[in-house]
Amino acid sequence: MPKRKIKEVVVVEREDSDLSPPPDDLLEGGRKTKAEKEAELVSMPLAPRTLNHTLFIGAHISSAGGVHNSPLNAVQIGANAFALFLKSQRKWTNPDLQDEHCSTFHARCKDHAYDQAKYAVPHGSYLVNLAHTEKARTEQAYDAFLDDLRRCERLGIKLYNFHPGNVQCHDRGKAIAHLAANLDRAHAATAGSGIITLLENMAAGGNVLGSTFEDLRDIIALTTDKSRVGVCLDTCHAFAAGYDLRSPTAFAATMSAFDSIVGLRYLRAMHINDSKAPFASHKDLHANIGTGFLGLRAFHNIVNFPPFAGLPLILETPIDVRDDEGKYIKEVKGKAKTEVNVEDKSIWAREIKLLESLVGMDVEGEEFLMLEGRLARQGEPERRRLVEQIERVREKKERLAKSPRRKRKKNGEVEAVVDGEVDGAGEEEGESELSELEEEEIEGLDSEPEPGDGDETQRSDG
Repeated sequence: MPKRKIKEVVVVEREDSDLSPPPDDLLEGGRKTKAEKEAELVSMPLAPRTLNHTLFIGAHISSAGGVHNSPLNAVQIGANAFALFLKSQRKWTNPDLQDEHCSTFHARCKDHAYDQAKYAVPHGSYLVNLAHTEKARTEQAYDAFLDDLRRCERLGIKLYNFHPGNVQCHDRGKAIAHLAANLDRAHAATAGSGIITLLENMAAGGNVLGSTFEDLRDIIALTTDKSRVGVCLDTCHAFAAGYDLRSPTAFAATMSAFDSIVGLRYLRAMHINDSKAPFASHKDLHANIGTGFLGLRAFHNIVNFPPFAGLPLILETPIDVRDDEGKYIKEVKGKAKTEVNVEDKSIWAREIKLLESLVGMDVEGEEFLMLEGRLARQGEPERRRLVEQIERVREKKERLAKSPRRKRKKNGEVEAVVDGEVDGAGEEEGESELSELEEEEIEGLDSEPEPGDGDETQRSDG
């Protein structure tokens, strides 16, 4: 295989970095206690909460160390709603929810005026595919799904968001029916809990369920208790799937289609994300608000749409810090000297305030036009980079599709041959500047880490 040109990153040692604050144990006065760190999240927030606002905006915040930490992390960014992982979303087996963590979560939600029944929206595991029809895989997915609902019961959470899954049996109707049957089982097993399972719309198309409003409609139609099922609408996914939100006319048409096909009564939460990838690209690549192909006017449409008032609106936008050339800034962290992206949670705090400020703002006024232009310019290099990557992958696919393939034996082994050369051997070194991760992103494999893929990939409870 040809060598790949991997995108350069900037790495800094934590203790020498001017780009992020020093760890607490290096601050003057010695190591801070756990209680002091927790108190600081509340007493020194990155932005104050806007109380009594018509919108309940937040972000998918960390639950590392236990779910009881999530309300304080929400306070830190000035959020009025929050999403979290109830456990590691990348493992099948997790420790039970600790009683102390459960009681502390309840106490902190009460202390900081978070109604977790309305404004806490956990995200389900990426591993779970309730549409998988193979028996062993079905039971594995169902058990993990039900475990999350049990955790919601104990935490007083009523909204639970998950990805519908994908078709593995080559029969879309059968997969949808199987998914609906598994939802019925889970609803029956948690009867009386009032937990509403929220289908998230998806971007990829193809075998991925939920990429069309019709998929969502068909799943809901086959569930028995429709009071226990709803939708979480992701703005990036909708845009990438071909549902336009950018102009008032396009936005109205999309919401009218959603209402007529699915029903606005089923909309219970939203993920608020811009898109790095163009319209109808079927690529799930989140961008910061106003910097992507959706643009700021789409979000003005969203925050001024009366049916969205009162819903939890959750940011899943990137908070990884890049330098002026667009490279990720890394830091070496912990005793294991693990290299991680530098994160800046104040990005979420600023985006919450930005979205709140758009309510009632004149889109032709100087304030809006200045914001729109600044954010568009900020995101232009990344938009251009993604378009160029998509085009390179498209051209590569076209070349491979046109190349005659045959097989030959060499040293007793069979090798794939393209145009008389071993597959890949004729490609010039450095022809593709895509890293493996970027190629996966462009292929629509959902490789873009959603918020929470940092500390939250750790065990969140136990």
